[in-house]
Amino acid sequence: MKLQRIWALFLARNLEFFRDKAAFGWNFAFPFLIIVGFGFMFEGRNHQQFKVGLFPVAAEELTFADTTLPRSFQTEERVQFIPLPGRHSGEELLRHHKIELLVDVYSADHAYWVNDSSPTGYIAEKLYLASFLPENSQVANKKIIEGEEIRYIDWFFPGLIGMNMMFSALWAIGYVVVRYRKNGALKRLKATPLTPLEYLCAQTLSRIFLLMFTTAVVWLGSDLIFDFNIQGSLWLIFFLFFLGGLCLCSLGLILAARGTSEEFTSGVLNFISWPMMFLSEVWFSLEGSPEWIRSVSQLFPLTHMLAAIRKVMNEGATLIDVGGQCLFLAAFTAAALIIAAGMFSWND
Repeated sequence: MKLQRIWALFLARNLEFFRDKAAFGWNFAFPFLIIVGFGFMFEGRNHQQFKVGLFPVAAEELTFADTTLPRSFQTEERVQFIPLPGRHSGEELLRHHKIELLVDVYSADHAYWVNDSSPTGYIAEKLYLASFLPENSQVANKKIIEGEEIRYIDWFFPGLIGMNMMFSALWAIGYVVVRYRKNGALKRLKATPLTPLEYLCAQTLSRIFLLMFTTAVVWLGSDLIFDFNIQGSLWLIFFLFFLGGLCLCSLGLILAARGTSEEFTSGVLNFISWPMMFLSEVWFSLEGSPEWIRSVSQLFPLTHMLAAIRKVMNEGATLIDVGGQCLFLAAFTAAALIIAAGMFSWND
């Protein structure tokens, strides 16, 4: 293996990427826009909010004066009140699960409506009924756990960066190399002393360099806006992003090793990336999911990368604490690179 050849391909691939202004800009704009959008959407909402429709109330007159709504329910921060002109419009929203509860705020008997098929409606109903209990009443022994607050954006941000790295790694290597093979670029490289392992290493190093560069810029810009609460080492977080990025790139290399059809490769990439996105806790936790789903999720490198990063960021974990995830990512990367080099073909 000659480092000079790897370096030459590394530079060439990076120059190709930076010259494509549209792709270059989108790699920064896409994750940043999603982070900013979700950040402002959930700003100040670190818990689930239940939507409760109130009628008859005009939108511009959402006040609780002269209503029969309990005061403790009026000030419940977990409830978002939706003013409605009448019962009919509220029932339509309730039927389509757009609100959890419908309350007649002027009813002497505190009439309310709930959709029996809505699990969140059941919880909203319990909140409403509990508001009629005497203030400070307690029927169980309440215990409070103290600790640092973890905002939704602090939990969600690593998942979004990981998702962006996954799509960028798989598509920018798996799809691009297949395109090179189809247009004959790889045949020309076959005539050079370049070996498959050197070519694949150059592609991987180029992509991981771009991934880390993009991640650093997006992280810095987002942190200036949302001021992330980082419990552990920032350097360890970026090391885990680096290790996870290498792993995802190596997975893309396996798909690129033999693919000759861009359409088929696109389908395979979607088949791999979409289940990984939904089962690797990018958007939501899998706690409470069936055991077989959680077992399947452990097969994906993105799951281990995000689990390790969230432990460091939200719990202050050290390298020893995330050693198991690091070993999985390193072993997966080495195995995938060896498999890809053994399967690789220059020809279409």
